[in-house]
Amino acid sequence: MTPPRYVRFFEEFGIEDVPLVGGKNASLGEMYQKLSSEGVRVPNGFAITAEAYCYMLTEAGALEKLHAALDGLDPSDVADLRRRAKLARELVYGAGLPANLAAEILAGYRRLEDEYGEGLSLAVRSSATAEDLPTASFAGQQDSYLNVRGDESLLDACRRCFASLFTDRAIHYRVDEGFDHFKVALSIGVMKMVRSDLASSGVMFSLDTESGFSDVVFVTGSWGLGENIVQGAVDPDEFYVHKPTYEAGHRAVLRRLLGDKAVKMVFVEGETKHTTRNVPTPKADRARYCLGDEDVLELAAAAIAIERHYGRPMDMEWAKDGLDGLIYVVQARPETVASQRQANVLESYALEGSAEVLVEGRSVGEKIASGRVRVIEKPTHLADFKPGEVLVADTTTPDWEPVMKNAAAIITNRGGRTCHAAIVARELGVPAVVGTADATTALRGGEVVTVSCSEGETGRVYAGEVAFHVERTEIADLARPATEIMINLGDPDLAFKTSFLPNDGVGLARMEFIISESIKVHPLALVHPERVSDPKAREAIAALTYGYADGEDFFVQRLSEGIGTIAAAFWPKPVVVRMSDFKTNEYASLLGGADFEPAESNPMLGFRGASRYAHPAYEEGFALECAAMKRVREEMGFTNVVLMLPFVRRVAEAEQVLARMAELGLHRGENELKVYAMCEIPNNVILIDRFAEHFDGFSIGSNDLTQLTLGVDRDSELVAFDYDERDEGVKEMIRLAVEGCRRNHIHSGLCGQAPSDYPDMAEYLVELGIESMSLNPDTVLKTTRKVLEVEERLGRAPRAHSDSDGAVLATQATAVRRTDPMTLASSRCPS
Repeated sequence: MTPPRYVRFFEEFGIEDVPLVGGKNASLGEMYQKLSSEGVRVPNGFAITAEAYCYMLTEAGALEKLHAALDGLDPSDVADLRRRAKLARELVYGAGLPANLAAEILAGYRRLEDEYGEGLSLAVRSSATAEDLPTASFAGQQDSYLNVRGDESLLDACRRCFASLFTDRAIHYRVDEGFDHFKVALSIGVMKMVRSDLASSGVMFSLDTESGFSDVVFVTGSWGLGENIVQGAVDPDEFYVHKPTYEAGHRAVLRRLLGDKAVKMVFVEGETKHTTRNVPTPKADRARYCLGDEDVLELAAAAIAIERHYGRPMDMEWAKDGLDGLIYVVQARPETVASQRQANVLESYALEGSAEVLVEGRSVGEKIASGRVRVIEKPTHLADFKPGEVLVADTTTPDWEPVMKNAAAIITNRGGRTCHAAIVARELGVPAVVGTADATTALRGGEVVTVSCSEGETGRVYAGEVAFHVERTEIADLARPATEIMINLGDPDLAFKTSFLPNDGVGLARMEFIISESIKVHPLALVHPERVSDPKAREAIAALTYGYADGEDFFVQRLSEGIGTIAAAFWPKPVVVRMSDFKTNEYASLLGGADFEPAESNPMLGFRGASRYAHPAYEEGFALECAAMKRVREEMGFTNVVLMLPFVRRVAEAEQVLARMAELGLHRGENELKVYAMCEIPNNVILIDRFAEHFDGFSIGSNDLTQLTLGVDRDSELVAFDYDERDEGVKEMIRLAVEGCRRNHIHSGLCGQAPSDYPDMAEYLVELGIESMSLNPDTVLKTTRKVLEVEERLGRAPRAHSDSDGAVLATQATAVRRTDPMTLASSRCPS
C-alpha cells in the first residue's frame, strides 16, 4: 500500500526532514525513533507536512494574493503590519483543506485512536520549517491547539494552525531574523495530548541558562499546562541535577527552589476543542514541589540523552500525564542563547554604589542597566514605549517582542527564569527581573531606576541611577601559575558564574552564608523547636520547615544542596569547605538562636570554631553539619569536597573533634576524605609538627592570625592603625607555617584578605613557595597576573592548561556540524 502523501508518522521521519516537517516535528520524530530505547518517552503522533501547506495554498489559488498582502511590508508601521497580517491569516484559513488532505488527516487520527483508545484527545502544534534552529528559536511565534477531540474540531484546528504562520509576531520575527516569508512553510504536529492539566509540566535545559554553565540540567515546573511557564504567568519550581555525578551513578537533586505557582492552567470541561483557563492553585499545592525527586531525575536522564544525541545544549519541554502518571518529552530544540556566547571573553558587571531597593525578583542574565520606568498595563499601550526605557509589566507575550528589543531592561510581576520575558531578554542580551509580584504598583512611570542582575539569583531594582562598571577580559591566553590560585566563595547563587574565572578550585567555601541566608534558623532550634521561647520565631521556623520530614531534614537538605552547588560548579577541582565558624552573637541572631547561645563579652575569642563541635552545648548542631557533609560526599558524589576545621586551639581539641567526626561517618582518609585546619592561632604555628599529624593541610587565615599575633581586635576602629598583615611578625608566622607544612608533606595555602589587598603580600607568598592562595573573585585576574610576574622572575615555569580550567571554558559554544540537518535551508512553496 502506498504511504499517505501528506501525513507522516513520527516513526517515518527524523531530524534530516526539517524542510518537510519543520523543526519541532523533525525533533519529535528523531527522538521517537532513536531515543525511546534510552528512556526518553515521546507521545506518538504524525506530521502534516509542509508540502500539504503548499498544496492547500496552491489548490486555493492563494499564493498570489498572499504576495500582494505582504510585499512591501514596513514592519515598523504597527497598524499596517496588523492589517496585512489579518488579511494573510484570512487568506490561509479561507483556503480550506482539500478533501484528500482532510481524509489523510482523519486516517491518522483513527490510527492514534487505535493505539491510545477512543477517549484520546489531541495536541495540534505548529512546526515551521524555520523553527527550533541553533541560532534562532522562533519560540511561540505560531499557534498550537490543545485537548482537541472530534473530526471537525481537528480539521478546524489544522486550518487555524496553518493561518498562524502569519500572526503579527511571527511576521515581525521573521523580518528581524532575515527570513523570507515565502521561504518558510508550516507543518503541523498532531499527537497524543499529555494531560498535564491533571498533573504538571515545564521546561528544562541541558545547561544553566543564566551563566551558560554546562554541567547541569536545569528543570522548571508548575501545576497544570505548560503555557503558564512559557508566558510567565507563574513563578515555577526550579531544580538542578549535576550531570557528571549523575552519570557516575549518584542519584540526587543538586538544588531546588520552591516557586509560588499561584495559578494553574486547566481545560474547560465539556468543550471539544482548545479552551483553557487559569484557576487558583490550592494552597497545599503551592507549598509543595510539583515534582518528586524521582521525576526530576528521570527528566535529567532524558535531557542528558537528548543532549548527547544532538551534540549540543538543548531546550526541552516536558509534561506529566495525570491519567497514566508518566512523564513525556514534548519538544526539544537547540538552546540558542547561553550556548552562543563568545568564548574566552569574561564579561563582569558590578555596581559601584547602592540605593534603596524598590523591588526584587529572579534575575535573568548578569548585566546591569538604568533607565526611566514605563509601566505597560495593556498591549494597546505598547505604542507609548520609547527606546531605552525600562519595560515594566505584569507579564509579556510574543506580541510584545518588537518593543522588548528596544528596552534597557525588563521587569515583570509574574514569571520564572524560563518564562517568555526571560527567554526573550536572554536572546536580546537585556537584563530582566521577573516574578517581582508588585513591580507594576511599586514602580512609578517616569522614575529612573537601576536594574541589577549581577548579584546572583536575586535581581534587584534600585531607586535612581546607580553607577556600575563592566569589565571585559580575554582569558584564553592567560597562563596558569605554578602557585595554585583558588577562590573564596560562600554564596551558591554565584558559583556557576564564578567557576569561569581561571582557578584551581575553592580554597574557602563559607558554610555560614548558607546557614544565615538559606536556612536562617539556629541548628539547635531545628533539633529542639519546643525550646524556642519566642512564638513568632516558632511560627517562622514552622513555615520554613513545612514539607520536610522535620527540622533536621530541612537543615541537612538545605546545607548539602548549598555546598553541593559550589562543589558542582568547580567539579572535579577541590572545594575546601570550612565547618561553621559563627561567633555566639552571630549564632544568637539566627531564628531561635537566643535560646541556645550564651552572652559573651568577647565572642571573637570565645565559644567558636572547633571548641563547639564536641562540646555538649553544640554537639547536636555539629552532628547536623556532619550529616550534611556526608550527604554531599557520599549521596551526591562530590568527593572533591575537603573539610576544614576553624579555630583549633589545641592538639587535644583536634583529636577530639576528628574522633567525633569519625563517629558521625566522616573518617579522614576514607573515600578520599581530606581534612584541613585553619592556621590562624599562634599555637597552630608553634606546634605545627604535632598538628600536622592530624591534618592533610593548613589554610592560613591571615585575618585572625594577624589579630592574635599583634594582639589587635580586628573589629575595633580605634586600633585599626595597628592591624597590618604585612607586619614583620605576622610574615614570620606565615613563613614558619609554610615551612612547617612543607616539612610535614602536607598542603599549605592562605585564604585571608592579604594577597587580594596587597600585591607585595602575594609576592611574598610566592617567594615562600606556598602551594595555593585563595582570593576573592574580583581580585583573581589581577593577582594571577602578579603571581605570574613573580614566578617568571624566580624562574618558575607556568603550568599548561587542563580541560577543567575556567580560563579555557568561559561558556564554550558547541560547534555546529557543517552537515547539520538542523541548519539546512527551509522548504518553500512555488510562487
